[in-house]
Amino acid sequence: MSDERMKLHEVVAVRKGVKTRTYSELTDLFRKAQRDELYNGMAREFTPTDDDGETFPSESKQVQLVAEDVLKRVRKLRATNLDIEATQEWGNREAQADVVVDGTTVLSDVPVTLLIFLEKELNDLHTFVAGMPVLDESKTWTKDPNSKLFRTDPARTHKTKKVQRPVVLYDATEHHPAQTQLISEDVTIGHWETTYRSGALPVPRKEELLERIDVLRNAVKRARSRANDAEVQRREIGEVLLGYLFG
Repeated sequence: MSDERMKLHEVVAVRKGVKTRTYSELTDLFRKAQRDELYNGMAREFTPTDDDGETFPSESKQVQLVAEDVLKRVRKLRATNLDIEATQEWGNREAQADVVVDGTTVLSDVPVTLLIFLEKELNDLHTFVAGMPVLDESKTWTKDPNSKLFRTDPARTHKTKKVQRPVVLYDATEHHPAQTQLISEDVTIGHWETTYRSGALPVPRKEELLERIDVLRNAVKRARSRANDAEVQRREIGEVLLGYLFG
């Protein structure tokens, strides 16, 4: 909570602009955050079997989104919106209650109107996190110590090429030449070594976030049912609340 005091009509005047700006960016972020391909990258290099064998250029795809960075930006935008909403609602309050999680008071003296708003925010956050991609469970991932990404061990695969060779159908005789036929066969000409990279969420991390949202959402509902009463003072609750969720 800040010591800064504001008139309620000033809070109402700025609240609409803050909500419009933050929700516009959140909507754009939400669309991007649901696209699996933005979290995935790869790099692979080709090594020919023979020194003079056919070569192929390296291939790569950069990871464009990192889940934890997305969550960090969501946290900042949501915190800004929560702060201005809290300031207005506390100014209007007639009903209040504490939000308690496992015996610990997360927020104190919360107006009932804000508790209603927080329920919607937590519903939106649940939808957002539930829609985020997770690491492909068919692959084995480890944390890359040199980045924020996860990576797989390099996987070695064959590169083959169709080669035609003659097969003798009938041997030559005194009266007829040999009869042959060309057949195609796959010949290994080298190997690809592929390492997959991803910025998606591990399944346990996603489950942890969803569980925390559920716990806090239930605590808010219980607080609203107990709520009752109180002035305009600048409030800062976003970092406290979202720090709990994403900490």
